[in-house]
Amino acid sequence: MRFSEKKRSLYQNGIKRILDVILSFCAILVCSPILLILAFLIKITSPGPVLFKQKRIGAHKKYFYILKFRTMRIDTPKDMPTHLLQNPEQWITPIGKFLRKTSLDELPQIFNILIGQMALIGPRPALWNQDDLIAERDKYGANDVRPGLTGWAQINGRDALEIPDKARYDGEYVQHITFGFDVKCFFGTIVSVIQHKGVVEGGTGDGKQKNITTEKKESVLEREE
Repeated sequence: MRFSEKKRSLYQNGIKRILDVILSFCAILVCSPILLILAFLIKITSPGPVLFKQKRIGAHKKYFYILKFRTMRIDTPKDMPTHLLQNPEQWITPIGKFLRKTSLDELPQIFNILIGQMALIGPRPALWNQDDLIAERDKYGANDVRPGLTGWAQINGRDALEIPDKARYDGEYVQHITFGFDVKCFFGTIVSVIQHKGVVEGGTGDGKQKNITTEKKESVLEREE
């Protein structure tokens, strides 16, 4: 094994996880006031739980439940994509629109990171029934690493990417897991969130759209369960 490969292996198999534990623990401490405020706002503006869980694919295709802040009403019709609902805006909670636009609905996933189900940087965890995405990721070994809060695909199109393109970006990340690349993805995510890049109705959209600023409304696959 070449020296550069040894460094990459050491980071991937040990240092990366240590950093994830340290950073997620610090994030929980620092963000605890924000978490409490958002939880309070969700609770007083709509009936129902503050958090919801979704069944996702973890490392080596093991199932786990991802945590998110609830952004939709509990009486939202089931088994129908959000963009096919009549007046989908009516199903989003008062605070949900803000949470989606700022991606703060993803903040509870720092607890998934702390307990080892996710990493800070990595391929976004596929839903348990996204067979097409899972199959594409298998081609690149992208199902064999911890999924991330954000990743290389998220700063290169996010929801606007077609599934083969998303899987290809995930594969590129798996082949280049280094501290420097993770730092690049981290700061690239901050820029993407500020600019609201790649957010498309329905989750995975037209690969030609790279800088969509429309509000994210998840499909039935992405909805609260």
